[in-house]
Amino acid sequence: MGAGFDPKVDVNWREREETMAKESKDRDLAKQITRRSFMKGMVGLALAGTAGSTLTYFDSEAHAHWVRNRFGHLGGVVPVDPSNPSIVHYDRFCKHGGCQECSRVCQEEQTVFGYWDPRVASEVVCVNCGQCTLYCPGKRGIPAMQEVDDTAAAFSYLNNSEYHVVVQTAPAVRVSLGEEFGLVPGEWTEGQLVAALRALRFDAVFDTNFSADLTIMEEASEFIKRVVNGEAPMPMFTSCCPGWVKFLEYFYPSLIPNLSSCKSPQQMLGAMAKTYYAEKKGIDPAKIICVAIMPCTAKKFEAQRPEMVAAREYWHNDSIGQDVDLVLTTRELARMIKAQNIDFINLPEEGYDSLLGEDTGAAKIFGATGGVMEAAVRTAYHFITGEDPPQVLFALEPVRGLDGVKEAELVIDGMTVKVAVANGLKNARAVCDLVKDGNPNGWHFIEFMACRGGCIGGGGQPRTAVPPTDEIRQARIDALYSADEADVKRASYENEEIQAIYEEFLEPLGEERVHELLHTHYTDRGPVV
Repeated sequence: MGAGFDPKVDVNWREREETMAKESKDRDLAKQITRRSFMKGMVGLALAGTAGSTLTYFDSEAHAHWVRNRFGHLGGVVPVDPSNPSIVHYDRFCKHGGCQECSRVCQEEQTVFGYWDPRVASEVVCVNCGQCTLYCPGKRGIPAMQEVDDTAAAFSYLNNSEYHVVVQTAPAVRVSLGEEFGLVPGEWTEGQLVAALRALRFDAVFDTNFSADLTIMEEASEFIKRVVNGEAPMPMFTSCCPGWVKFLEYFYPSLIPNLSSCKSPQQMLGAMAKTYYAEKKGIDPAKIICVAIMPCTAKKFEAQRPEMVAAREYWHNDSIGQDVDLVLTTRELARMIKAQNIDFINLPEEGYDSLLGEDTGAAKIFGATGGVMEAAVRTAYHFITGEDPPQVLFALEPVRGLDGVKEAELVIDGMTVKVAVANGLKNARAVCDLVKDGNPNGWHFIEFMACRGGCIGGGGQPRTAVPPTDEIRQARIDALYSADEADVKRASYENEEIQAIYEEFLEPLGEERVHELLHTHYTDRGPVV
């Protein structure tokens, strides 16, 4: 296991530790919001136009009174509950009414703050997206809004020889981590990333891209059942983004049946690590600690959802913890690498471990808005026709780019399929409103991501520019698409490790057990009348 954590090698550690020692008791509510509306731009392969959507706010004095009693005075700061697993607010670095960036991005870009119904005023509504941590300027370069720091827990696991500690890395991390070490946005650092994790002495290094391919296999199958067999409500919504999922649970619970039941790639890999991998390697699953390196703060929340215990149920062993035990953001991993004096830039490139390490180009683009949709239609086309997808599905331009809402119309085996992509929760709200109004655009399949640009713009990504810029987002996206184009295998069904896991492990279990491992259910967090 890894050497002990030495805080002296990090020159900023003392101030950071002092910052984290005292959580703020001074949480504030943003200024009263007035009703606004915005226009949603649409671009498509066969349809283009605009549609309006009016946003609804709940100006709740009852809620303001509750927040005031719990957190203190009001001053333009988004309140963060002390139990929030993703985000913490440090009052000493907050500019309070002199800034309000956290409340602005939360209410105007994400449409979360100020939108809760007075009937759910007994809790602080947060979707854990962490955009406030990217926009907060803080003081002396230290943001008041930060991710909950789990690096000490990670070092504790690594220093305990009782555990077999495995780690997985999301696609967006490999095109952003280098920014923490002076490299330009979009620099591809996959090989150094793997080498750094081995230098930190993780016992196995897996690729979340593997389970992204697994997610596509399940999601494409589910889509076909819905669109062809009419087995569930349409349109089908993607479920990979935990910030989006929680947003839907809060604000559009009536649309929960539209959500794909597929777990996210993070959670699928956690389940496979503590079942398939444990079985193949002869390791006690109760001794496996699964760590995820994510661009996303909402993944911390997702990992601790009570339903994410598939391995515990598979083995009927209550001593097995959550499928994913710990989530670290890109920023947290950078701090760990620096704390151990690892020369990241000059590390020799290394590859992922097998069993849960192979990927395809389709998985690589999961980190970009539109990438999940593009990956899904490649495999769906193959499942429906039995043929390889046409070239147009390997460069589905209408769903690429940073437009808030994008759509495309495809013809697969004589069937017209209309798809849409929304990134940023303001745009997700507009799309959900249209679906509730009868789905006038006739969409069959919709991808949602909580953050602008998708995972590459997640709340746990490097603060290379504050606030983040589209130039940086686009550089990261371009790097993922370039990697896809360079890949020999660009469709998830071509992944040989995926083929093996179905043949050797999943298919013999039967459909019901596979559903228990790879699928989930959701929670209605809406108003209780």
